[in-house]
Amino acid sequence: MHENAEHCVRAVQSKDARFDGWFFTAVLTTKIYCRPSCPVVPPKPQNMVFYPSAAAAQQAGFRACKRCRPDATPGSPEWNVRASLAARAMRLIKDGIVDREGVPGLAARLGYSTRQVERQLQAEVGAGPAALARAQRAQAARLLIETSTLPMAEVAFASGFASIRTFNDTVQSVFGMTPSELRRRGRPSATAGAVALRLPFRSPLCPDSLFGHLAVTGVPGVEEWRAGAYRRTLRLPHGHGIVELRPTGASYIQCTLHLSDLRDLTIAINRCRRLLDLDADPVAYGEALHDDDVLAPLVRKSPGRRIPQTVDGAEFAIRAMLGQQVSTAAARTHAARLVRAHGDPVVDETGGLTHLFPSPAALSALDPAALALPRKRRDAVLAVVDALASGRLDLGAGSDWQEARARLGALPGVGPWTVETIALRALGDPDAFPVTDLGVKLAAAALELPGTPAALLRRARVWQPWRGYAVQYLWATGDHPINEMPAGDITSPPPSAHRARNA
Repeated sequence: MHENAEHCVRAVQSKDARFDGWFFTAVLTTKIYCRPSCPVVPPKPQNMVFYPSAAAAQQAGFRACKRCRPDATPGSPEWNVRASLAARAMRLIKDGIVDREGVPGLAARLGYSTRQVERQLQAEVGAGPAALARAQRAQAARLLIETSTLPMAEVAFASGFASIRTFNDTVQSVFGMTPSELRRRGRPSATAGAVALRLPFRSPLCPDSLFGHLAVTGVPGVEEWRAGAYRRTLRLPHGHGIVELRPTGASYIQCTLHLSDLRDLTIAINRCRRLLDLDADPVAYGEALHDDDVLAPLVRKSPGRRIPQTVDGAEFAIRAMLGQQVSTAAARTHAARLVRAHGDPVVDETGGLTHLFPSPAALSALDPAALALPRKRRDAVLAVVDALASGRLDLGAGSDWQEARARLGALPGVGPWTVETIALRALGDPDAFPVTDLGVKLAAAALELPGTPAALLRRARVWQPWRGYAVQYLWATGDHPINEMPAGDITSPPPSAHRARNA
């Protein structure tokens, strides 16, 4: 969009927040860049230039506006709806790969040369992977400076900077203030290892089914709903964490992170954003689905439904396998047994979380007899675990969606429902469509949509490329507890088994 100057100027002059994150406005006279919805008086059109990313604006010598804080906008939804090289690279950079493995490590994970990755990102984002990672480090530094009382040296290294000097120079260059000046403007409230922040999103957002789904299907010990917030443990590159995510009714989700290593701050934030689908563009998919006579009333009633995703693709795949053709409560019970036996213990001083979900490596030597499942389903679970542990199956941030589908489908006992459910919630493909899902079947019958999978797939072509969001509206027609904001604490399996979500 940044290449269409006329559209960008109109968005800036109308202060349209829908375009925050889609492009950034740089002002030639002040050398400042802003989000489109910046509250200040818009500059003259001839003084505006537009960039596709904050990193591109920073690389061109512009510093972030102190009023609208453009580095804190929701991420561009473009990288969530595409499976191209640039999109996969952007997801991996957000997950901290460049900081941990460098640009060569990023290229190796993508299966391309460093030069190809550099060229593609420069063409589509206006900045290379190193500049994008630098912008991400700067944002992490600002968060820690403004919300914590950590010494600046610790902030520098926790943000991913290699030296204090580079940290100081970057903060001054990006924000036009020294680290000390930024701290004086902030509200330090966090102690070492804990950070409170806001996760912005594009309005509207319907929180009921989003948090209801996560709470009702949560694995005891790993997830819980407590005191109006969804809480869970996180397995991170440098340690572990516990996150508390609370819907506020405003344009942000309140997030509190307790981290064993603050170097994981940016990664944890981005995984939580992905979990709640906060970078989605509800206007784009809402308008597309509203064109359908059947879905239009559902979209008008609850605009902004999101896809409940995951913080760990491998974890979700294992849970999906355990949940095949059983009730929600039974799936939680099977997963909780694995967690108690093989998960790494954690200490939760403010709640009831006890473990990290076990990694595929930890489950690779699992005794088949330990799984209280029929033999064929047990073998299928272990086949997926083996594929994940060996690296033959990649469900990480930079995975190729179609390749992952093909490799999943080739494993014994993995059917179309499982493949599409994992594509929807673990890979984040917004067009994934588990057509044989029981909730989808019941909704189709209630709405007088075609009853057979083949006919429903043909009917669903008009929903592309947003069939995953159509699924959220179809699910919401039922009376399953996943469609409701939890009324009380959910820390263990409910006494009554809910019907299965798949068929």
